[in-house]
Amino acid sequence: MCGTAQADTLLGLYIGGQIWSNEASGSFGEGADNQSVFEFDDENQGSFYVAFEHPIPLIPNIKIASTALDTVGGTTLNDSFKFDGITYNTNSTLDTTLDASFVDYTLYYEVFDNDLLTFDFGLTARDLDATIQVIEPATQLQSDLDVSGIIPMFYLSTIVGLPFTGLNVFAEANFISYDDQTVYDAQIGVSYAILDNLAVDFDVTLGYRTVKMELDDLDDFYSDLTYDGFFAGAVVHF
Repeated sequence: MCGTAQADTLLGLYIGGQIWSNEASGSFGEGADNQSVFEFDDENQGSFYVAFEHPIPLIPNIKIASTALDTVGGTTLNDSFKFDGITYNTNSTLDTTLDASFVDYTLYYEVFDNDLLTFDFGLTARDLDATIQVIEPATQLQSDLDVSGIIPMFYLSTIVGLPFTGLNVFAEANFISYDDQTVYDAQIGVSYAILDNLAVDFDVTLGYRTVKMELDDLDDFYSDLTYDGFFAGAVVHF
């Protein structure tokens, strides 16, 4: 998340990253009516991005961001559960490993770009990859499902500068909702300028982020998962 509101007169390169302490919750399965709720462990996840901005009006700026969403969990079934062709019986105890990550490719335009207000809008292609493993320790029954796909999303970002403080308030969101699918990734926070000069800016950030993945038949994968929690990060602007 860009934490500086200084305008670029020629070219701008932003490099940022964050450590995100999140809590995962929700369900997944291989059908809209065949999902099981799992209790997931809290995790610290990493995220980083690179953005390039230029002054050419009709050509969009570009941002590439990567986020990991790895967690483990478990459940005791109240009903039978079928996943990747294997049926697990009622009262079975299951463990799961959910290793997911995505890379966002965003093309965006700046509507405002000054010390008091920055506002961007654009489109994002989210390249999602995930591996989901379900195992019943008592019987060693095991399912493994690989999921990948491109999710198109809208992109909005804004920064409001607080004059004479070195502080900015920022918000950013990628989102889409259609049919039975809703995916969004939103964050809000504050940044503080540690270094601010003509050569380089360095900001630290603190905020809250939430990711929703309500997927309907993405590579035979159905889910209603939410990740949310606080993050801390840093941004360098050349």
